[in-house]
Amino acid sequence: MMVATPPPADAVLLCYCSCPDAASAKAIAATLVDEKLAACVSCLPGVTSTYRWQGAVTTDDEHLLLIKTTAARFEAMKTRLLTLHPYELPELVGVPVAQGHRAYLDWVREQSAG
Repeated sequence: MMVATPPPADAVLLCYCSCPDAASAKAIAATLVDEKLAACVSCLPGVTSTYRWQGAVTTDDEHLLLIKTTAARFEAMKTRLLTLHPYELPELVGVPVAQGHRAYLDWVREQSAG
């Protein structure tokens, strides 16, 4: 079994989180940015998700949040997101950014600094 090495604290993460509606997506995005848990949150409406939940296959229309933060802020961001999110088991996946515009990545680090 391969064990993943956590990214360095200053690594920029792109985190994915689906929301059931525009209101919850907007509230989560605004809070994460206002509290400097994320530099930016983009909301993509019109995402259709198909998944198995409680033994049944379900398809729902959702809004997908793209949350830009750092590895150092991930745990605090996750804790806050889980208090705000209406789902019992929200999707939250953080992916380290391997390449990007250096000035933008520096901006994400600066804006997400606790």
